[in-house]
Amino acid sequence: MNTPDPFQGIAVFMQVVQAGSFTLAAERLDMSKSGVAKSIARLETTLGVRLFQRTTRRLNLTEEGRQFSDGCQRALAELENAQALATTQRQELAGRLRVDLPVVFGRHWVLPALLEIATQHPALELDVSLTDRRVDLVEDGIDLVIRIGPLQDSATLVAKPLGVQQAVLVANPDYLTRHGEPQTPDDLHRYACITFGSGGQARPWHFLDRNGRSQPLAVRGRLGLNHSEAILDAALAGHGIALLSDWLVAEHLRAGRLLRVLPKVGTQGFPIHAVWQKNRHLSAKVRRVVDLLAERFLPKPPWEAKPAAR
Repeated sequence: MNTPDPFQGIAVFMQVVQAGSFTLAAERLDMSKSGVAKSIARLETTLGVRLFQRTTRRLNLTEEGRQFSDGCQRALAELENAQALATTQRQELAGRLRVDLPVVFGRHWVLPALLEIATQHPALELDVSLTDRRVDLVEDGIDLVIRIGPLQDSATLVAKPLGVQQAVLVANPDYLTRHGEPQTPDDLHRYACITFGSGGQARPWHFLDRNGRSQPLAVRGRLGLNHSEAILDAALAGHGIALLSDWLVAEHLRAGRLLRVLPKVGTQGFPIHAVWQKNRHLSAKVRRVVDLLAERFLPKPPWEAKPAAR
């Protein structure tokens, strides 16, 4: 005995919902009115519910019919997305794509990947802005953003994780030779710390306790700077200990220009995400670009890669 196909008749059902009548749906589907009616009847039998209230003048969805229609709309939208994504993956990426990146991280790690994608897909037009201002994708007309830090819940946005930014304590080897190395976070009060901030308002440094909870530590130093690359320059010049992102100092650690300080002490990490709007007409292209970025960042971020042998 053949099992009834639960999807049989859904296309006819959705056409009837959109047309508002069996007659108009039959014309659009190039079917007879009786053929449409029989298809709906079979679907109702399969589902075990009544989908329409029929009168001589009007055709209305029942409550079960409305719920089924809403579910079909969502499912069809996902199918269209999947079809568009599959098509985009085998075709050339084309058209304009506006991307917003954090200034330092974006320039160092995301922009090079985007430029390679643009080289591979000459028909893709990239409009890239680099800013640390938190843009509004809708108001600012942005298709894709890279964000570092916790995300707020949103029913209109989609996010894909690209890794974690980890904070690292570093110092110039000569500085540590002259002043010795701290053994605990509390020892940092006796060292010159290069802080992030200006106007005397330095941001505290956050360390993890034994339970993995973040604990702030107020630190002071002679240098307070409001740009991470400037803090890096000061650390390289031997002005003290700095807390910087792992992706910013990785090259200098490998080259020995900086050394890790308190390497066994846990520090706060921040997730990195690609974020875009729920827009079925655009998301296939965006998702393809995000997938290409994810190939670079996952499972191991590029700054953790070892340099090629000479």
